[in-house]
Amino acid sequence: MKVIIDREACVGCGLCAELCPDYFEMDKENKAVVNAESPPVGLEKLCQDAASQCPVDAIKCT
Repeated sequence: MKVIIDREACVGCGLCAELCPDYFEMDKENKAVVNAESPPVGLEKLCQDAASQCPVDAIKCT
């Protein structure tokens, strides 16, 4: 799985970092970033949950 964040669409709500703090974090601009292109084994479901709950659909899982 690959996770892509549309930083222009991200509004910095932090929901993704709350749902999956081991993979998503908020940077100094209060935008979501990921620790690696692909989530570690075991975090895929949490990443998909974060993508589906993002209020502006800024997270895509492929």
